[in-house]
Amino acid sequence: MTIHKMRTTNFEDRNYLEWKEVAVKSLRGKPFEELITKTPEGIDLQPLYVEEQLDNTNTIDTIRQAKKQPGWIVAQQQYAADGQSFVAELMSSIERGNEAIVYDGTNQLEWDEKSLESLAELVVSYPIFIINTNENDQLLNIFDNVAQEDRSKVRGAISITGWCLPDGYTNVRTISADVRSAHLKGADAVTELALAIAEGAEIATTYKTFGEFSDQFFVRFAIDTHFFMEIAKIRAFRILWNALGKSFGEIKVAHIPILTETSLRTYSKLDPYVNLLRAGNEAFSAVLGGADVITVHPHDVLTGTTPASIRYARNVQLVIKNETLVDKVLDPSGGSYFIDTLTNELVEKAWDLFVEIDAAGGYETYVKSGKLEQRLKVNRLASSEKVAKGTKSLIGTNIYADLSAIELKVDDGVEVEGRLAEPFEDIRAHFQEQQPKTVLVTFGELKDVKPRADFVSGFLATGGIHSEWSPLFNNAQEANEWLAIEKPDYAVVCANSNVTEEIVTDLLEGLPNGILIDAAGKYETDVSEKWLANGLNGFMFSGQDRIKKLTDIKNSWKGDAKNEKA
Repeated sequence: MTIHKMRTTNFEDRNYLEWKEVAVKSLRGKPFEELITKTPEGIDLQPLYVEEQLDNTNTIDTIRQAKKQPGWIVAQQQYAADGQSFVAELMSSIERGNEAIVYDGTNQLEWDEKSLESLAELVVSYPIFIINTNENDQLLNIFDNVAQEDRSKVRGAISITGWCLPDGYTNVRTISADVRSAHLKGADAVTELALAIAEGAEIATTYKTFGEFSDQFFVRFAIDTHFFMEIAKIRAFRILWNALGKSFGEIKVAHIPILTETSLRTYSKLDPYVNLLRAGNEAFSAVLGGADVITVHPHDVLTGTTPASIRYARNVQLVIKNETLVDKVLDPSGGSYFIDTLTNELVEKAWDLFVEIDAAGGYETYVKSGKLEQRLKVNRLASSEKVAKGTKSLIGTNIYADLSAIELKVDDGVEVEGRLAEPFEDIRAHFQEQQPKTVLVTFGELKDVKPRADFVSGFLATGGIHSEWSPLFNNAQEANEWLAIEKPDYAVVCANSNVTEEIVTDLLEGLPNGILIDAAGKYETDVSEKWLANGLNGFMFSGQDRIKKLTDIKNSWKGDAKNEKA
């Protein structure tokens, strides 16, 4: 094709129905519905989004009016042992791109007067965000050390039950809806949004006007790895907040700061550098969603941070900000048919749940009734089941596991209840102490064996079990002679289904004592029951609950003595 022809060629317009027809043909008999992904929020993600699918064309305008300005504050947390170290590390962090003071009072620090005075000077120039503390924290004395004339310069967000900020801090917000706890306990995006709006609505009723309340209010979200859903979650909050304000009679609803942090729900102690990838994914979601403040947790925060890991976490945001220039755009994801549609769907579902909460007596009543806990429990169990069965991937944990030695202690790290990786970590800890000698007993040709053997070795690796392949055997007798010499603790038969059915009975009859043995694959009930009755321990197959299976291996093989064949 000549350059002239390329320049003058026009492509015919195509519509959604034509695309769908081609897509169905490419599926070769499978239903179109297989291209649809169902989310925990009850939303069907379509394979293609077009303009005609948008229900509300005002989405972008509403979000852009609610977002005060482009960009966000890089709010990197310090992980210091005392007040002096906190100030020193903070100043170093600010020199290297951090833009805020972030203090987590879960483990309160000891402060001397000089350190408090130094921090009091810094809060005049940099916004401060304080979480997880109480009125007895020494850090709060800094607010008494700031000169009266400088207090209006201090910006930030603090919400502490039973403590009042001294007079003069007109730009520090002190009322919040913090849904991070619900998030860690299993809340999906719809639940988080509804809870934030419901809590805000309930607090607003205690003020004379909604405007007076909203001037003091902020919201805090944890951002998960569901990339597009988390983008839409932040954008949906803007729309929901605007709707809530209008319901209180506000003509122009004020901007509400959205504070975010990377979620620790999907962080893992296994292959921790993958947490760095998760953090980057989550931080970019927060950026594209329009968060006002972002904190990125270091990849090794569960076991103890290092100066390098803190630097990596800070640089996640700096790379995004300086190399993408996305901080120059007010609503960088606006205009995507997919994200705009997803935003609208979240708004509708979250508002329906908010109405349900309100009808039940409001936020506090809903929480005390146990309905929230039940909802979170259902979500948590569903997520845990998906991780256990491998339908939800945690790279390095339930898939592509690294068998290198791992550090599972938390002496210097943070404890996070409800992490999805925790069951795998417990099993890895066990097999790190006691390792069964494990072999994959292979039969037939390599091309027939390799898919199952690779699957089984990967399956076992998620529990920290090392495995080695046997030679390729032609029959059960060869295998049993080899097993008698090698004397493994645990073995898995790996062959295609036809070969497996041919050799397992003979293999079990001549199996040397003391070997725990499984077979890879799923089989008819009458066949599997016969094998189990003759001494087979069980089976290993795709879609199986890995936690349950690995626990079975752990319990069946005690480690301190050989299992005797029944």
